[in-house]
Amino acid sequence: MRATTRRMSQARPGTLSAMLLSMNAPSSALRCLCVNAGSSSLKLAVYQVDADEETRLDAATAVEIGRPESAVQINGKRSSWTLPNHAVALDVLLSHLMPTRLDAVGHRVVHGGNHAAPERVVPAFLQRLEGLLALAPLHNPPALDGIRVVGARLPGLPQVACFDTAFHSTLPELARTLPLPRRFREHNVRRYGFHGLSYEYITRRLGARVNGRVVIAHLGNGASLAALSDGRSIETTMGMTPTGGVMMGTRPGDLDPGTLLYLLRDMGLGIGELEHVLDQESGLRGVSGKTADMATLLTLDDPDARLAVDLFAYHVRKAVGALAAVLGGLNRLVFTGGIGEHAASVRSAVCRGLEHLGIVLDPTANAVDAEQISIAQSRCAVNVIPTDEDAMIARHVYEVLRADNGL
Repeated sequence: MRATTRRMSQARPGTLSAMLLSMNAPSSALRCLCVNAGSSSLKLAVYQVDADEETRLDAATAVEIGRPESAVQINGKRSSWTLPNHAVALDVLLSHLMPTRLDAVGHRVVHGGNHAAPERVVPAFLQRLEGLLALAPLHNPPALDGIRVVGARLPGLPQVACFDTAFHSTLPELARTLPLPRRFREHNVRRYGFHGLSYEYITRRLGARVNGRVVIAHLGNGASLAALSDGRSIETTMGMTPTGGVMMGTRPGDLDPGTLLYLLRDMGLGIGELEHVLDQESGLRGVSGKTADMATLLTLDDPDARLAVDLFAYHVRKAVGALAAVLGGLNRLVFTGGIGEHAASVRSAVCRGLEHLGIVLDPTANAVDAEQISIAQSRCAVNVIPTDEDAMIARHVYEVLRADNGL
């Protein structure tokens, strides 16, 4: 599998090691392994990166980690594989996907706390990351495992952590503050926002089109939306953890806090059981009673499946309206993520009722997942843009190592 990502940005000036001094020669480009750990999945991708572009050379994926149906997908072929945890999955994928030359490794880390930029992995960094595990218990532990496995399997290779929260470091005080007593706020109990690598990639793809008032909807098994003012994140739906915001594949999104107290106090759930309900049993899976997979739900002639799909679109539509209110209007709406890129009927359902914001879809363009799915006369442009978090990771690794001569 080979695909070239268009030029993303001009790398920052600096001096590279001898291997990267001649940036025009293909042999001098950086070879980067990107490790992207989800709650039950793991994606590896190898990129060749130079000053102008990122070229994907190979990829492999592990899915349903920790479940009986776990499997790996390599070279387009899916095979059942016993994968009890992310560490085992990473070791299996590395044994099948190891280029003859590798210069660095980049990791997606969902929760970076107050870290506002990608960082080289050093012992002190690992200690700080361990302190953030409770803020993203589904995502940060697999990322930490990945860093440790790579360190043991490929000792001495530079590793860079790229944070999903970093993009939202521009959130103003009003957006990041939770209405709680100061004693909690002083311990960094606040809103952070997530899916930042995806949002950053989309803003680069938009180029000059990102100027103005833009809402990006990253809709997948994990889902969130962000409001951008001239390319800067000023509001987003997820909060202190990736559990909040709009309804997702297995997570409920925002809930009345009293609901959680009721489940604990009156229905007898323990903390661990409640955590499992919120992370694994809710969202599309919980409402449908069947699956978290939107593509499957769209094929089912079942009232609970239809309710799950309708509720998801309703949540997203409300979020678009709320973010447009924060922005003071809307110039562009962008759909991305697995659902956002491929589920035309969901996009249509989200936009139905947003005509007051100037959104008028082109049904034909929407049906074929065209890049622009609004009519030319629509006051608010609507786009479908595939995201590539791995390409963004590769770009960050290149720029971090270029800046500090780390190769």
